[in-house]
Amino acid sequence: MSNPLSYYQEHLTTYQTQVEKLYKKMTALSSLRLLVFLATGFGVYLSFEYWQIAVLVGVIGVGVFVFLLSKYTDVKSQRNFNKALVNINKDEIKIASGDFYDRDKGLQFQDPNHFYSLDIDLFGRGSFFQFIDRTTIKEGTEQLANTLKANNIDNIVIRQEAIKELSTKPKWRQYYSATSNLVEVETPAKHIINWLQTYQSFLPKIMQWLPLVFILLSVLIFTLTFFKLIDMSLIGYWLLIGLGITGRYVKKTNVLSSKTDRVKDTFRQYALLLDLIENENFTSELLKQKQEKIQLDTEKASVIFKKLSRSLDALDNRNNIIGAIFGNGLFLTDIKNSYRIEKWIEQYGNKVKDWFEVVAFFDAYNSLGTYTYNHPQFIFPKIDIQGAVINAESLGHPLLDENKRVDSNLTIENEQFFIVTGANMAGKSTFLRTVSLHIVMANVGLPICAKSSKYSPVKLITSMRTTDSLTDDSSYFFSELTRLKYIVDAIAKEPYFIVLDEILKGTNSTDKAIGSKKFVEKLVASNATGIIATHDLSLCEIEKELDDVKNYYFDAEIINDELHFDYTLKEGICQNMNASFLLKKMNIV
Repeated sequence: MSNPLSYYQEHLTTYQTQVEKLYKKMTALSSLRLLVFLATGFGVYLSFEYWQIAVLVGVIGVGVFVFLLSKYTDVKSQRNFNKALVNINKDEIKIASGDFYDRDKGLQFQDPNHFYSLDIDLFGRGSFFQFIDRTTIKEGTEQLANTLKANNIDNIVIRQEAIKELSTKPKWRQYYSATSNLVEVETPAKHIINWLQTYQSFLPKIMQWLPLVFILLSVLIFTLTFFKLIDMSLIGYWLLIGLGITGRYVKKTNVLSSKTDRVKDTFRQYALLLDLIENENFTSELLKQKQEKIQLDTEKASVIFKKLSRSLDALDNRNNIIGAIFGNGLFLTDIKNSYRIEKWIEQYGNKVKDWFEVVAFFDAYNSLGTYTYNHPQFIFPKIDIQGAVINAESLGHPLLDENKRVDSNLTIENEQFFIVTGANMAGKSTFLRTVSLHIVMANVGLPICAKSSKYSPVKLITSMRTTDSLTDDSSYFFSELTRLKYIVDAIAKEPYFIVLDEILKGTNSTDKAIGSKKFVEKLVASNATGIIATHDLSLCEIEKELDDVKNYYFDAEIINDELHFDYTLKEGICQNMNASFLLKKMNIV
């Protein structure tokens, strides 16, 4: 069994060393660049009387300076990449220690009307999402949240295989995340997709060849001027002609430039991520499907994105006034670059949505692969459509400390209903969330916290954390009834695994007992499967009337005037309650 913590510690040291080496290299290149600049200036000064030599010295000096600047930029990029890798490994070590509460809580995905997300702490502080999220782009974060909320019981094995494979590629996953982290994306992908799909071209087809002809004529004019075959003033007139042609489209070019300025970083980032996806060898069916989705017959998606990225960068250079005047006046650069962008949009605009979706998919599944890699002791449930809904040995909550966690054996057949009683703080609610997370994680394709598990896929629906609403003028009791009605309507359409925690809390005890009994009887009559936790021992009488109902409990003992819990699921009905003891112990009564 691999040790993830050792991997992170080892690679943290490796990447930190690399960052230091690259910093020293950057310093050396900066010093060398300064020397070249000074030497070039000095050389031009000494040879100023011989202008041909001065020009040659200047050209060579500028060439070397630009080369060193390019090398410096490359080394800086490598250093930033390694710094991102350092941060990734630091974060993993920090999270492994239990310190993850400063990470994104995913509260924007919380939905009280969802099947289960509010009840099982899927989002929020200390939530499952906060623990597993490693996404780096907004669309990937949304994809991860939607995957956890999907309640999808189809193709689980295919998802398992994809997650298993990604879990074996820690280096690739970290490279993917580090690459994505390097660029701050300004515009969401959906806005870019909408812009590309609705874009209207403004340049006529003649602009496909006019800039090239204009460039050739500009070179010819400069050559004739150099050899004094024509007057130098002709260059000025030619410059005005070029500016006049460009100026005809300047307003629309400005609009295009303002749009592209906000998306160029996104395309640069996505080009690098697509390149990583294309060049990795995947074997699982789902990952190969996603990889094939970005492959065209002629060129790779990453190459296509890089072409657009270069055109976007070129158009962005128009912000340099001197470059814009001479570039447009002599080479029609705005028209040339705008035409390239428009042709790209015309050819690939409708394919970008698929490519963006693939990048978001891998960003989300990176989190699932990392979670699996970080928990080698967890197991993938065996999918068994004909067997029990859950047949698990040593099932535990995945976020609890394994040294303190008490696991439970659980077998619940299809159309069985468990009534779980127990003292306060004995573990009932944690058990309900453990079972719920088993179902959610198994449906996603994740490994679960258990020694073994056979699982017959089922959708989950819960009622554990109902709240009233002053805004909607709805009482707690009405909100709870609305939730129970939601469950009844849902199970009338298709099977669900139902998890309930102390229902009908908003009414008196006698009314609650009668109502709870009738509701559970209705669920059992509907061939529902699930669990209800309650303090109402009268509800346990249903076991005598209905064969599909089983009683279980969590116990508490008072030993030497102290309360003790074993957090162990047992068959039967709880006999020991602790509310009175706790009120007295805390000097409340």
